[in-house]
Amino acid sequence: MAATPRFLTLADVAEVLNTSSAQVYAMVRRGELPAIKIGGRGQWRVEADRLEDYIAGAYKQTQEYVETHPFVDSDLSD
Repeated sequence: MAATPRFLTLADVAEVLNTSSAQVYAMVRRGELPAIKIGGRGQWRVEADRLEDYIAGAYKQTQEYVETHPFVDSDLSD
């Protein structure tokens, strides 16, 4: 069994988050997801621990949103 690599490509991150590489790139460029730029070609890498921190933060933000915006049955009629 292979260990999780320390650094992930943007494509790897996109796969984990089930989104596009372009969306991940935008998140990195906006500063939402910490990343480093390496090498002469400037390839982006996201540390696996930083991705886990981002995911934990997203869960917390969602929980706060749900708590301040309670679900009502009318939400289903849209």
